[in-house]
Amino acid sequence: MSHGAPLRSLLFVPGDSERKQAKALASTADALILDLEDSVDPAQLPAARQRVAQLLSARGTAPQLWVRVNPPSSAACRDDLQALYAAAAGAPAGLVLPKVSSATEVVELAGELGALEARRGTAPGATRLVVIATETPQGLLGLPGYAAILGGAPQALARLAGLTWGAEDLSAALGALDKRDAAGELTFIFQLARSACLLAAAALGVQAIDGVYTEFQDAAGLHDELSSARRDGFSGKLAIHPGQVSAINEAFTPSEAECEHARRVVAAFAAAPGAGVVSLDGRMIDRPHLLQARRVLASAPPGRRAVTGR
Repeated sequence: MSHGAPLRSLLFVPGDSERKQAKALASTADALILDLEDSVDPAQLPAARQRVAQLLSARGTAPQLWVRVNPPSSAACRDDLQALYAAAAGAPAGLVLPKVSSATEVVELAGELGALEARRGTAPGATRLVVIATETPQGLLGLPGYAAILGGAPQALARLAGLTWGAEDLSAALGALDKRDAAGELTFIFQLARSACLLAAAALGVQAIDGVYTEFQDAAGLHDELSSARRDGFSGKLAIHPGQVSAINEAFTPSEAECEHARRVVAAFAAAPGAGVVSLDGRMIDRPHLLQARRVLASAPPGRRAVTGR
């Protein structure tokens, strides 16, 4: 299950570009995703693995450093893991798994991670996982089975920090000519992928992370997509450019007004122990409102949080 505050912004950066990594490290992203997959030419993978391992060994505490490895079904993924876990220090905070076709692949990779952590002397389960769950047709069709498969593999589920969705690879796999209609809205199949990811994450009790907005110079379009993502229940978003990070962080940071309302909801229930329904500002609120209030406070900056009590 996910632990602590959600990751609001997760910024992709090529694993072989020291220049881009330096720029990303200077951003305010909650996490960087050092990429060993799509943004690295296969011929450059050995050098990229070495560069990423060096960066992990020299890292500070913020931002978190994650690594997108190659697809779990590939031999390249095994090589990625061996390179990342060869050193005595510097393991990533987590791995991003692309082109996952089944939750079974997540369970198998989690088992491999356990063996690598044991060999290094790392705490079991220290490496978290974010799964890009919709990049293949099989992956999208398999999402309804995640809860049953991972529910039967508690050690794998405990590693799972979140699910996210991807449109670019799915579009290529389908042969889709475009992902959006004339009004700029996602077409049905991509709305389905997004919604399936959101529902599966909720069923698993992990973070739902919205996919990338590729038009990185379109601030208005990003704003609209962020509003939609937060409205629907996503709590973070992937970024492909440092210029997107501040807008993403702002969108997924509850305002003071939201936090104040959430604190009042929590206080109203704390003042009525055992009550399933209470009154607040002339309105009846029940347990779902309390759950949502606690979620708001959990994702708020420390100064805006409150002791939730009961």
